[in-house]
Amino acid sequence: MAMPLQTRFIYELTIVPIGTLNSVRKKDPHYAYFSNLSKTIDCLSGVLALNGWPVKINYSAVYRTLQDRSKYIREFDIAGNRVFRVVITKKVLNPALTTLDIEEMPYAR
Repeated sequence: MAMPLQTRFIYELTIVPIGTLNSVRKKDPHYAYFSNLSKTIDCLSGVLALNGWPVKINYSAVYRTLQDRSKYIREFDIAGNRVFRVVITKKVLNPALTTLDIEEMPYAR
């Protein structure tokens, strides 16, 4: 007997370069995927601290925002100039099985 797939989620962390610095030195968004929110926040906090950015992100704020709005967005700036935006979203890893709107094949009796 086959076990039904459980719907699981992953977290997509996107770093989007924005502002005037991005027009000088063009960079594409960077995507990273994590199995749980705690690992996402830990990685982001570590990388921010390692590169000298203030760590303005905490687990509770991100969790509540994801529950309310399905997306967490935080912008980082220096001297009033926006540098990059952090976006965290929750993605479905195993969606419920669907028929993809394909109908049953008619057959002759």
